Amino acid sequence: MSARQPRFNQALLLDTTPLPSSIPPVAEIGASSAPLLSAAYFIGARCRPFNDDYMKCKTDAHGRGEFECMLEGRKVTRCAASVLEDINKNCLQEFRRHWDCLEHNNQQLWQCRTLEWKLNGCVYDKLKLEKKIPDAPTNETPVHLRKRQIYSHNEPGVLT
Repeated sequence: MSARQPRFNQALLLDTTPLPSSIPPVAEIGASSAPLLSAAYFIGARCRPFNDDYMKCKTDAHGRGEFECMLEGRKVTRCAASVLEDINKNCLQEFRRHWDCLEHNNQQLWQCRTLEWKLNGCVYDKLKLEKKIPDAPTNETPVHLRKRQIYSHNEPGVLT
């Protein structure tokens, strides 16, 4: 048995150290995981150059570089916020239906494919952003375009 008594700290810890003035402030996105998952591939499509710059900075800093890479990180956040803003302006109904489905289905994408197809169509028509899964085999149908979703709650082989 341990002689050390457990200690629980219920206080909120805040870091009050100001950021350097060279790093511009950026508002947090303020979205939960379902809307972010719903828009993730579109964010990736538009923000890839910013993501690549950020990851290169982190790689060059050998996993450190919190302050050195913050400028690139802020660019990623601004880009992601702009994608969400554009989707909300142009495809709000489809976007809400899709992320609401994800929220109610444990964020399992295959449960919400028909709503996803509608969202993908709207986003492509209005924003010219397309969902592409990185490194997917080119000789087979991508998983998000298959008509038969094996694990769906729907009847096997049927999507409504």
